[in-house]
Amino acid sequence: MADDALLRRIDRLESRHAIAELISVYGIACDDHDMPRLMGLFTPDAEFDTKSGLMHAENPADIEQMFIEAFKIRGPAFHWSHDHIVEFDEADADRATGTVLSHAETTPHGEPSLAAMRYEDEYKRINGRWLFRKRTINFLYYVPAKDYLTALNKRERVTVAGNRLPADYPENLGPWQEFDAKHKAD
Repeated sequence: MADDALLRRIDRLESRHAIAELISVYGIACDDHDMPRLMGLFTPDAEFDTKSGLMHAENPADIEQMFIEAFKIRGPAFHWSHDHIVEFDEADADRATGTVLSHAETTPHGEPSLAAMRYEDEYKRINGRWLFRKRTINFLYYVPAKDYLTALNKRERVTVAGNRLPADYPENLGPWQEFDAKHKAD
């Protein structure tokens, strides 16, 4: 039994590292507009969406088209990931979920822009390789760089085609709302 426990721990350490690399490769593939590499990161039953519904794809073909349309309007970009939390499925060693904190510098329609995101992921290991089963992107902000200094003070801090939309978080999160109700009511 001790050997099984040790093997499981080693598998999880190796899996955690492989998932971290998956996330890094995703950012590089997005920055390079490398569609074959990007699409190779998703399972055959993959989904991709945003809490706001701005981006939604229910299968790899739709995911590919979604990224093609996004890359058509976007010039140079740089995505980087920060903290990453992985939780493994106790019943299935080939499944995990994760949260990734991330930033991006992008240029939609030639306008330098800054974004902060929180990805909620589902991972699946197929033939020994970890892939994205589902990615949900949540925007804290996505604004033109020139507006960054004042954008964080507003609820509408996601800019799409010149329109300002409410951010996906944190104001709608339960803990945020509970804190405000308890400590900002006065």
